Amino acid sequence: MVIDKYKSQSLRFASSRNSQLATRNFPIMKQLTFLAAAIIAGFVLNFTQAAENQSVTLSNAFLSRTMTVSDGVLRTTRIENLRAQTAWNPDNAAEFKLRVSKGTQFVDGDEVLSTSDFICTKAEQYKLDGAAGSGAAFTLENKDRGLTVTVRYELKDSDFFLRKRLEIQSEKPITLEYIEVDSIPAPDALQIYTCNAMTSQAPDNWRPNLGQPLYTTQSGTFWGVEFPAAHNTVENSVLQCGYLWGKEIAGGQTYLSYWSVCGAADDPKFVADCFQQYIDTIRAHAFRLQTQYNAWFDWGGGVNRNSFKASVNKINEELCVKRGVKPLSAYVIDDGWQENSRRIFQQAWPVNGKFDPDFASTFQDMKAVNSHLGLWLSPGCVFNCGGMVNLYRQEGYEALTRSMSLCGPKYMADLEKRMVELTQQGVCFFKLDGLFGHLNIRDFEITGRGCPAMPQLGTEGFSFNDARLNDTKYDELKEYYMVAGTERLMQIFSKMRQVNPDVYIVISNGAWLSPWWLGYVDTVWMINAGDAASGSDRTGELTYRDNIYHEIVFIDKVQFPLNALFNHEPKKNASGEPEQTFREYLFMHLTRGTGFVEMYLRPRVLNESDWNVLAEGLKWADEIYPCFARARMFGAQPASGAPYGYSGWDGKKGYLSVHNPNRSEEKEIAVTLDRAIGMIPNDGKTYAVKAVVGSQDGLNKTYKQGDTITFKLKPREIRVLQFDAM
Repeated sequence: MVIDKYKSQSLRFASSRNSQLATRNFPIMKQLTFLAAAIIAGFVLNFTQAAENQSVTLSNAFLSRTMTVSDGVLRTTRIENLRAQTAWNPDNAAEFKLRVSKGTQFVDGDEVLSTSDFICTKAEQYKLDGAAGSGAAFTLENKDRGLTVTVRYELKDSDFFLRKRLEIQSEKPITLEYIEVDSIPAPDALQIYTCNAMTSQAPDNWRPNLGQPLYTTQSGTFWGVEFPAAHNTVENSVLQCGYLWGKEIAGGQTYLSYWSVCGAADDPKFVADCFQQYIDTIRAHAFRLQTQYNAWFDWGGGVNRNSFKASVNKINEELCVKRGVKPLSAYVIDDGWQENSRRIFQQAWPVNGKFDPDFASTFQDMKAVNSHLGLWLSPGCVFNCGGMVNLYRQEGYEALTRSMSLCGPKYMADLEKRMVELTQQGVCFFKLDGLFGHLNIRDFEITGRGCPAMPQLGTEGFSFNDARLNDTKYDELKEYYMVAGTERLMQIFSKMRQVNPDVYIVISNGAWLSPWWLGYVDTVWMINAGDAASGSDRTGELTYRDNIYHEIVFIDKVQFPLNALFNHEPKKNASGEPEQTFREYLFMHLTRGTGFVEMYLRPRVLNESDWNVLAEGLKWADEIYPCFARARMFGAQPASGAPYGYSGWDGKKGYLSVHNPNRSEEKEIAVTLDRAIGMIPNDGKTYAVKAVVGSQDGLNKTYKQGDTITFKLKPREIRVLQFDAM
């Protein structure tokens, strides 16, 4: 079968033109080969004999997965969700798929191989290193093609999820174009996120279909590859968890795929809830509250060491010294510290003359206020550092049209060196803005520097952000770049955390909301939004931002925790607004549940009332933030003018906010205290309630799970309630 690489959407799942091995005609001999290999290997899992089948089950208190070798072919034959007491038997599972070729630059010769193209020659059981649990490994061979694939499954006793990966070896050089780690039929398979906008030029429409999980709606399981640029899809009721890679492995070299994950929910209706609990277990750093000041709306690109120090000292004096707020986590120099106009190539991202070359004086300033230094940096060199792109281009670095290539070997090596160096110097926070582009325009590497090339697509003469690249026929080419760039960023982040495990990393413009980013960073920009919330007043600002939250949660159905969204709030750049107005805005913002509270302040213009409200808000955030781990949005779309709100709980405390954005009409909203708004399942506690913002009129003194609270809200009214377990 000739695979048409111009039809990129069908490439990942194309069938092999030679899907059957010649040895398929000798099933008895293959089974004997398998059994002999199993005996020789000392396989000690509990096989059960059923006709010609040999089955292995990995199981704990939460789930089990049965793998059966029949006629020499390995397949998953049963999956049980023991938490929810559900199960299904996948029918004729492909188990995995590999699209192999002699290179992505060739149209012909691709083949897709699955488990039926291999013979299982060895199976072994082992105990996991460093944790209670077990694993199973099956060695599969395709001698005609000189390919060996070891399929490895691992399950810890304490985990409600099981992992699987492929270890691929070829006797001769071969290109692995697409690697599908799991391919499992499921009658109730659901791809909840279906957006697919991998656009080059399309303002407010950047929605790559990358790194989102899959669910089963009746059996209550979640699936995906633990990689932010994975391509997890459902096609014809088959769960397909894979990713494009497109690189060559040398003869004799072994390639280890990313792990896929299969997890069990305690209730199929709340499989997304359980998926988020799984994400909490793989975070690069445990969820925490990060409070900080950012200098951008204060000094812009004109910031210097003295102006920055003056703002730092003013904030520390007003909030921490006078009002007893804990020291901020960081003070951040935004765009404006880097040298971007002169030819200084001793290092990437050199410091300009406004600060010490190693920030020595500024580090001392941070020490004086018991805090840490943070920096803005654009890996792609976009926004005000765009002038660096041509300078780098002239020096032989891999420049694109408006940004730098995130898979360019020379540039990314120097970027890695610099970011690790800054971490070693003591920078404890990084806002990485402009990765693969920004809000309106994205660049893609299309010439093969550091990532696969596809010249057959006819992109000669294209700019790297050519509007023609919006066409989905180029999606595979663009995705190859994003995969390569993602892998390179992951390597840098891992090395930074080796230096300082507590470094706080935010990725902003040009990223996308894959929850698997959180295995490497702390927070991700909410995408498709402006940094300055539009609106003539605080109601307009809240409605603008909350409407984007609603799109993410309820329209696009992005499976990403609210507590890790970066939203460019709160802002306070002028004084004079009524204290109640600022207080309602600030607390409503905090109830969104993000653990990343970056304040955009102009300290020199704020008055006593402003500082009082900021201090109150930060103290409340410090008290309530454990509830952010289960933050949820509910209600109507804010732009409709109907009420909505947020809630979060941790089993000891909880909060609930409601907002009527309508400017002229009273509105009513009823909220049931249950798992859907973040309560711990089967929470039998009684909670005392108090109003943090707004009136307590009409409320009971206590509430329990299952109770419903009905709010009658005046135009533009905001109420925030806190619940404390009795």
